Amino acid sequence: MILTIDNMNGGGAIDYTAVLSADAPFTIERVLNTPSRCTGTLEVGSLANPGASSTLPVPVRRGRVVVTAASGTVLFTGYLATEPVPVYVGVGLAGPVYRVAFSAISDEWLLDKQSLTLTADGFTVPAGSLLQELTQRTAANVLTTAQVQSGRPIGVFTPQPTQPWSTNAGGIAGSTYAAYRVLNGALSMSPIGSVTHTLDFDAGQSDGTLQVAALQTAMVKELANDVTLSGQIEPTAYVSEMFLGDGTTTVFTLSDEPFRTSKPTLLADSFNQPAFNTQIWNVADPGSHLSLCGAGLVLSGGNGYDGQTTLTAIDPVEMGGSLVVEAGKVQLTSPSDGVLCGLYSGATQRSNCFAGYNVRQSGGATILTPFVNGAEVGTTYTLLSGHTYTFRIRLHSPEVQRVMQTYYTRVDGAVESFGGGLVAAPMQLLFDLIDLGDASNTPATVLYDGAVTTSPASCSFAAIDSVQLTGSMGFCSVTQSGSAWVVSTLPSGASETRLIGIAGEGVDCKIAATGVMTFFAGRVPVAGEVITVSYRLRSRSIARLEDAASVAAEASAGVSGTARWLGKVVRPLARSSADCESAAQAVLSFASSRAAAIAGSYTSINPVADVWPGDVLSITANGQMINTVVRQVAIADGAASPEVLIYRIAFANDWAETLGVTLSEAIATDAFLPTTALIASGAVLANLQQLTVTSATTTALQIDAGIAPPTGGGFEVRLRDGDFGAGVDQNLVLRSPVRNFTIPRSAQVERYYVRMYDGSTPPLYSRLSSAVFTNLPVA
Repeated sequence: MILTIDNMNGGGAIDYTAVLSADAPFTIERVLNTPSRCTGTLEVGSLANPGASSTLPVPVRRGRVVVTAASGTVLFTGYLATEPVPVYVGVGLAGPVYRVAFSAISDEWLLDKQSLTLTADGFTVPAGSLLQELTQRTAANVLTTAQVQSGRPIGVFTPQPTQPWSTNAGGIAGSTYAAYRVLNGALSMSPIGSVTHTLDFDAGQSDGTLQVAALQTAMVKELANDVTLSGQIEPTAYVSEMFLGDGTTTVFTLSDEPFRTSKPTLLADSFNQPAFNTQIWNVADPGSHLSLCGAGLVLSGGNGYDGQTTLTAIDPVEMGGSLVVEAGKVQLTSPSDGVLCGLYSGATQRSNCFAGYNVRQSGGATILTPFVNGAEVGTTYTLLSGHTYTFRIRLHSPEVQRVMQTYYTRVDGAVESFGGGLVAAPMQLLFDLIDLGDASNTPATVLYDGAVTTSPASCSFAAIDSVQLTGSMGFCSVTQSGSAWVVSTLPSGASETRLIGIAGEGVDCKIAATGVMTFFAGRVPVAGEVITVSYRLRSRSIARLEDAASVAAEASAGVSGTARWLGKVVRPLARSSADCESAAQAVLSFASSRAAAIAGSYTSINPVADVWPGDVLSITANGQMINTVVRQVAIADGAASPEVLIYRIAFANDWAETLGVTLSEAIATDAFLPTTALIASGAVLANLQQLTVTSATTTALQIDAGIAPPTGGGFEVRLRDGDFGAGVDQNLVLRSPVRNFTIPRSAQVERYYVRMYDGSTPPLYSRLSSAVFTNLPVA
């Protein structure tokens, strides 16, 4: 084994192999999807070691460490993360004798020292692309990424800016059943099992390289066939809560706190830096038409082609809940042509624009028009020369989470996926603008207030698509403000969307996190005006799933075959109960197999091939064969000639040590545990996303379920959530076999919960309720 250290003083790499202490272990430790470490002790000269046998310099912090086997295989490259430590070993003729202990961390240590500026999640993208993007955004060109394989798609990846690069990289790799490593300045990632090492102890190999005594195996977990998993706080019931205005009341309190995301700001840039922030934006500007100055982002035209001069956010936007896209301090001059604040389902081109502001010339004037699904809608607005504007696009979907999580496990030697997919949902859109020259209490000008029945689950965001835009933009932002959306129905029957925000922005009201809705002066609901607030409730996500075949197989002599296990999904995040079901399905795929609980170790001397975590060991012993994943490798130098390298290999299968789904045995304390287990994941009907109250009188509520009932089924209305089921009569209000039905009213404050059911036995129901809450007078 050859050890060199470059102390970065211009002297180049120095060979320290001869001064490695034979009395102290020199080891390289590799752990799956975490940095490798190299530790050892040197007998080198220093002021603290006058009797040392070598005058080689003491290595320094940040020194570059390279370890190579005699065969030429590079075993480790990295850096000394701390100053080497003198270790007292006794007294010599010249005084106290010290050795120097050192510890090095593999090359990703350079990235772990950098701060992460990650603004949003990754949705349904290949893990390799996400890892490459993470690496370049953390510290560009520090590591080469050509060896990163595309890998399996990741469902939802939420980066943790408080954690180092290696933790996030390990999360990406582990979530897609892959292994990353960094060696010689190169980052690589490949699927688990890309390399297989065969250990056939029954073959009677004569060279003695395989030693049965060096193999230790054990079953480290009991079988489980009834799994309960908790996840994140999720949005639950779809609520429509109704109030009646009287011309004076300004404060209305919702019955519950609306669901809100923990990270409301998805993107924000004030364009006040010398250069574009490449951790936020991808800049395409072949003609140098985009620049930054004191006024912010300066637009000086384009090359005349759509989609070639763009400023596009690196991170996609999940099109769920209530989103606000805003561009402030905007000035545009003639001639101008392009799209501002565009959300794109595909490449940044007008034809792919789901929502944005279309800018063009008409009769010598610069006009602005809302743009939805590649076409102009609503009212056209003429921009005035020298005026400064704020443009906003407000979007609302009843579904907050549009992308389902994907979980991977290794089943019978093959990797399988569970979950995934997109959630279909309608979208309401409102475009409004403010002329900043107007008074602060001037209402915003609404250019479009409409809806689409289908919408993309995620979009890319481009602040600028300049065909020939001229002007400037002071700032732009994309926020996820929660799940609330407010619509008023006037006594005349006309309806309008109420704008939510803060005072002084031309909006109507604000909604606090506690659920208190306050209308601003001049925007107070008039007498007889019905205010409907749409929002989602919140609770802990949880699911319980059972492997019926395993339960039956385990049952004997009248003893129950159920083997229950409870835990929490740590990674990938389970954002909903549906995700928890997918994770439980993944766990059952291996937790009910005895081979999946195997863990153990093997010690090999000078193996034929270098072994890394993520490799697979194919072990045949005593007539049985198992395949298991290497989790950890410790390489020790035997201090001998010829070279002796001792590999201590720890391995485990998924139930012994989870990989594609990381679990904790501490289930969430606020989880409401299901009393019965589902046999099949996803055995539910569609939620009633578009249930609406078409009429509210003093005696009845007219309901449109928004969807036709299933054959033999209908819609069940109850006074409390969670009591749904055939034969359960408490709290039952009615069952309707038709889409439109009437709920009789009996009190001013009422709560009704509705789910769809089918004609099966027992009937299936919607996973979540749609709720109607009223605070309206009765006859």
